[in-house]
Amino acid sequence: MKRLMLCDTTLRDGEQAAGVSFTRAEKLEIAKLLSECGVEQAEVGIPAMGKREMEDIAAIAELDLPMRLMTWNRSVPADLDKAKSTGVSWSHISLPVSNIQLQGKLGLSPVEGLAKLLGAVDYAQRLGMTVSVGMEDSSRAQMGFLTELINRLYKEGIRRFRYADTVSAHHPQQMAERIAELLGAVPEDVELEVHCHNDFGLAAANTLSGVAAGAVWASTTVAGIGERTGNAAMEEVAMAWRYLYGGQTAVKLEQIKFLADKVIAASGRSVGDAKPIVGQLAFTHESGIHVDGLMKEKATYQTFDPAEVGRAHRFVLGKHSGSGGVAHVLEQRGLEVSAETVMRLLEKVREYAEARKGTVPEYMLIQWLLEEQQRAHNIG
Repeated sequence: MKRLMLCDTTLRDGEQAAGVSFTRAEKLEIAKLLSECGVEQAEVGIPAMGKREMEDIAAIAELDLPMRLMTWNRSVPADLDKAKSTGVSWSHISLPVSNIQLQGKLGLSPVEGLAKLLGAVDYAQRLGMTVSVGMEDSSRAQMGFLTELINRLYKEGIRRFRYADTVSAHHPQQMAERIAELLGAVPEDVELEVHCHNDFGLAAANTLSGVAAGAVWASTTVAGIGERTGNAAMEEVAMAWRYLYGGQTAVKLEQIKFLADKVIAASGRSVGDAKPIVGQLAFTHESGIHVDGLMKEKATYQTFDPAEVGRAHRFVLGKHSGSGGVAHVLEQRGLEVSAETVMRLLEKVREYAEARKGTVPEYMLIQWLLEEQQRAHNIG
């Protein structure tokens, strides 16, 4: 029953999604909702972006939430000066660790990169800040360099490190193997955080695999918003950890949908109707087989009760509906009809849905029923 710890980065990496820009009021509301939802820590911005960002971060800090806050910073003293001025005492200091990024982006050798990071960590500590270290592009880095970096920084008092699958270079088995190998080569009290991107649709799977292999923290965003195809979705990771891995989480599940709706609205983006957990169609059923099974026994087509995340099953009428679905919709409106009438209505439902390539509005079903009843009356 290992407990999953969440470091949510909706307000940092989530806002880095193309076209997303939260207002200060939206940031404050999202921070409050993350805290109320039970998230242990939130990464709330990048002070080096400038005065406006620094003021936004300071405003979040002034909320004095029970949730821990951190800022994201490069391994540059000027970044850390700005971070200090926001009032957020936890500074996450990041550096590329793969050769392709360290040399290609910064023009540094591994030795020079480590020296740069050590200097930044020392500077932040002298500012009185709590420090964690981010290892960008960890999944493409040499394992020897990762272990050297962690063991060297451990001597400086650093205990928290972020293993970042920056370009989605891992599949779940690789993630598990890498995390297990890395943890086997560093002190036992090192806490790893896994930060995964979703370029192949594996962010949540890789995150869960990393935590199952020994990482303590999962880096997530609400609804998975983030750079390119996004990050690991907080709600997916939390629910899968609970139901597929038998683990624990502090997330208040019943608040997930409300939080997600607020973030999605503020982002101005669409995450898709079929998005797991929070999508509009996540618990919507049309298939006659599924509707029949759910009406008889909910466990037939659910791993968990949608009510746990503030949702409910919803039945819609369409091409694949069965007589049970039609009868159920009518019963919900207090209408009882014969089996023969249901079958005639079902035929109309399927014809309408196929012709329009969509679902059938309930008012249409009622209209057809009235027409059926009028026809029967005329015949009588």
